[in-house]
Amino acid sequence: MKKTILMLTLAFAAASSASAQGWTLQQCLEHAAQHNIQVQKNRIAEEESKQSLLQAQAALFPSLSFSMSQSLGYRPFQEATVMVQNGMATTTNNKVTESGSYGINASWNVWDGGINRKNIEAQRVQKDITELQTSQSLNSIQEQIAQLYVQILYTIEAKKVNERLCETAQSQYNRGLERLKVGDIAKADVAQLESQLASAQYDVVNSQTQIDGYKRQLKSLLQLDINTPFDVAESELADERAMEPIPAKSEVYEQAIAHRPEIRSAQLAQDAANIQMDIARRGYYPSISMNAGFGDSHYSASNDSYGEQLKRNLSGSLGLSVSVPIFDNRRNKTNVEKAKLQKVNAALELDNQLTTLGSNIENYWLQATSAQQRFMAAQTSVKSQQTSYELVNEQFKEGLKNIVDLLQARDNMLNAQQNKLQSKYTTILNTQMLHFYADGTMGL
Repeated sequence: MKKTILMLTLAFAAASSASAQGWTLQQCLEHAAQHNIQVQKNRIAEEESKQSLLQAQAALFPSLSFSMSQSLGYRPFQEATVMVQNGMATTTNNKVTESGSYGINASWNVWDGGINRKNIEAQRVQKDITELQTSQSLNSIQEQIAQLYVQILYTIEAKKVNERLCETAQSQYNRGLERLKVGDIAKADVAQLESQLASAQYDVVNSQTQIDGYKRQLKSLLQLDINTPFDVAESELADERAMEPIPAKSEVYEQAIAHRPEIRSAQLAQDAANIQMDIARRGYYPSISMNAGFGDSHYSASNDSYGEQLKRNLSGSLGLSVSVPIFDNRRNKTNVEKAKLQKVNAALELDNQLTTLGSNIENYWLQATSAQQRFMAAQTSVKSQQTSYELVNEQFKEGLKNIVDLLQARDNMLNAQQNKLQSKYTTILNTQMLHFYADGTMGL
């Protein structure tokens, strides 16, 4: 109990510290691995599978049971009652009689064609599949967390861009008001500057709304309740991260086949199908079973004492039975045919998983490659559009450019900056996904 309390205290302290300082991606992944409900359900399924394996192993051993019955008899209109027990007839005039019987029985399935041992093998494979399903579920959660986390970082950085533009829009609006007082600008131009300011303010608010929405989704994956404060550890990823080498898709695919749980699970499903085929065929084999038992009884109408009755009525039995299937209404043949179909289905599922894996990896690779190329182009575009905007802004202050030129330059710069951010974070995310598929590592 003390150990459990200590672990809970440490977990609470870690969560509190993360909430205060902001959660890193690694903290999110570790927390989800322990607290995500779907992952916990998968772990419960693992325990159930272990219990099924233990039950299959126990089926190899004999079973033992004890039975006891007590009964009262009442015949108010009969002058004499005859009770036959253990081959002996006893007559009594009592209206109420009492009897009891006791037995210990054991049975053992000596040979069932090897089905029990095959069942153990099948349950052992199923246990491994269940464990892999937990890993598969955890991988899916980790992918979702990484995507949301990167999306939050991207939107935070985009918000900062919008805030800088909002400050510039505010400055331009104030400058427009000053020029309006001296008659150097028309009211229509000031109205456009005010509209630009309102649009910039809206972009800031909209960015914050998106951030809050992504954080809510991330909290849901982490199973944090509504009253738990949550924030991410804000870290602006360097532009150099988007220029890191992108792994070759063929190499990622080969490495992923070796360790991805969905592939290993599909491979084990083929093994399980082969075992079920073997079990179905063994239904044609004969079976041998043994049974043994001890029984005893007593009857109140007997002249002997209870102890004497129990001594005389004690009996034992030992039997051996052999069952040979001859005509089973097509049960075994049906089981064999179903097992064949299940084997084909397992092969198709493996092919489907390999195709899906290859498609996912290729999609991440294409996204990373194209985004990296867009990022390189966006870097040049941002520099030129930033310079152009600053020049137009200075010319606007001097009255050399009109409001249309200013707004156009602003929109061009904003689009260039947003394209750069989007391509940068898209490259980083998809590159990390390729590493995750290749070796299971996740980090920013």
